[in-house]
Amino acid sequence: MDNLLIILLSATFIATLLNLFLKKYHIPTIIGYIFTGTIIAYMFGLNSASSDETLHHVAEFGIVFLMFTIGLEFSIEHLMSMKKEVFFNGLVQVMLTGGIFSLSAQYFFGVEQKSAIVIGFALALSSTAIVLKILNDNGNIHSIYGRKALGILLFQDIAVIPLLLMINIFAAKSSSISSLLYETFISAFIVLSLLYIIGKYLLNHFLAKVVSADSEEIFIASILLIVIAASYLAHVFGFTYSLGAFIAGMMISETKYKHQIEADLVPFRDLLLGLFFVTIGMQIDISIVQEYFFQILALLIGVMLIKAIVIFVLLVTYVNKRAAFKTALSICQVGEFSLAVFALANSSSLIDETINQILIVTVVFSMILTPFILKNIKNIADIFISEECDNEHIICSSGFNDHIIVCGYGKLGQEIVYRLKKMNVTYLVIEHDINLVKLGESRNEPVFFGNAARKSILTQANVENAKAIIVAINNEKKSRLICEILSSFKKPINMIVRVADYEEKKLLSDLKIKHIVNEGREVAKALIKEALG
Repeated sequence: MDNLLIILLSATFIATLLNLFLKKYHIPTIIGYIFTGTIIAYMFGLNSASSDETLHHVAEFGIVFLMFTIGLEFSIEHLMSMKKEVFFNGLVQVMLTGGIFSLSAQYFFGVEQKSAIVIGFALALSSTAIVLKILNDNGNIHSIYGRKALGILLFQDIAVIPLLLMINIFAAKSSSISSLLYETFISAFIVLSLLYIIGKYLLNHFLAKVVSADSEEIFIASILLIVIAASYLAHVFGFTYSLGAFIAGMMISETKYKHQIEADLVPFRDLLLGLFFVTIGMQIDISIVQEYFFQILALLIGVMLIKAIVIFVLLVTYVNKRAAFKTALSICQVGEFSLAVFALANSSSLIDETINQILIVTVVFSMILTPFILKNIKNIADIFISEECDNEHIICSSGFNDHIIVCGYGKLGQEIVYRLKKMNVTYLVIEHDINLVKLGESRNEPVFFGNAARKSILTQANVENAKAIIVAINNEKKSRLICEILSSFKKPINMIVRVADYEEKKLLSDLKIKHIVNEGREVAKALIKEALG
């Protein structure tokens, strides 16, 4: 116990120092956690995460909570609306890349066919933990490429189940394939039925009782109970913890408590995800890296390149090239579930120790590269494919003149649109959240998908011939960036900018904007007027 506490204390100290340093250079904290794991492994003689099973199992719940919070965003109805992204794109991607990698593994590693199939399909999986965390953090989860990536990742998580079953079949000496498949089908039916019944008939009543207790501690404890219980139920029947958590999240997404639950669980999720990445770093064997460096490098480049090409070719048939390219870049790495597959295959004698270590290091290196790729994905896409105007949500030849442009379709933007409509003023809205775009479309509003901080988007909105542009977003940095872009046009643009307070107003003082509305001051004036009136 004392040894575990010392390891945790040292890991926390090293991770804090490393991330403080890396943040100065805008390097994601994920990298700091992975490096921390490598340092800790050599400090305490832990050559892999399995050296401490307790630490490993605790870390797994980082992915569990991540998948739960993702599930909160995707009701069953929402998942069905993404059936093409999940079930078609995901299936084709896994089968194509898995087949290519399986054939390559036989040649590259000289292993028998069973082992090659396991290696190939494990390499077809991408990193749900890293990709979804970064897409969530930067808001791109709702972009076109974010949705395509999410759909494929969700199918990959489901595909882990038959992949683990495949290892059991290959390693089994006595059980027949038909009996194993039958047992898995029965298990899946029982798990889904139980979770469906609980979600439909018991969950709302349970949460209503918890909320009526008016205790934040009881509320958080009840949510932890739901997440862990659903995860454990899935695990008991032979599935991954994260799949159970994802289904639990989807059940709760149908309730009115989802937003509060998500806010309360974010600290748990981020803390445990950090620990998960520490255990990933602990699996790096420096001696293997030195001995097989060029083989690992070739494998890394080959896997990521083939994966990206397959995904790009798959998507470019029905989405624009840029979105397909960004999706391919975002999920071309190999993921954390692959490590679990390799560990099971190694313990089942399907993969020998040296090949297992080469694969682990390759996976970890691909995961280390991923945050840098996602952080610079726009710049990389700019090199290969210029911004296009061929998506149904993007403004294309709008034909608007002498109109009002509203940046943002949040609560304030919706109120502005409502009043402009009552006044019969011509307007259009630019919004970067695809869900808000779809909300606007459902109301027959001219809401277009786009980042207003890009000059090309503003040009397509015919900003130079607009009567005015209203910047109605809550992000002060993005507001500043939009105003800088607007100031760069040769023709003066009539800007009306919403700020929260005097401090935010000062951030715009050097741009010489004529119309700045201080929300805090105006609301205060209105409240006092009503109070004294």
